[in-house]
Amino acid sequence: MKKALLITSIFFLTASFISKDTYVYICKGGNSKRYHLVKNCRGLKRCSHKIEKITLIKAKKVGRTLCKWED
Repeated sequence: MKKALLITSIFFLTASFISKDTYVYICKGGNSKRYHLVKNCRGLKRCSHKIEKITLIKAKKVGRTLCKWED
């Protein structure tokens, strides 16, 4: 039980250190579901809408996941 609590505590402490200034790129198209670490990612080449720079935290809050090309 103590080990699980310790692991959970470490996870939340680590998550709190993620910089609020970590930016990612998303395609604003209606079917887009991913975020990209670099603006010239090949996963963004087919984006026919605006590419927006947003924080990683915001991208995750709206349900975006990491691009498969950048795994």
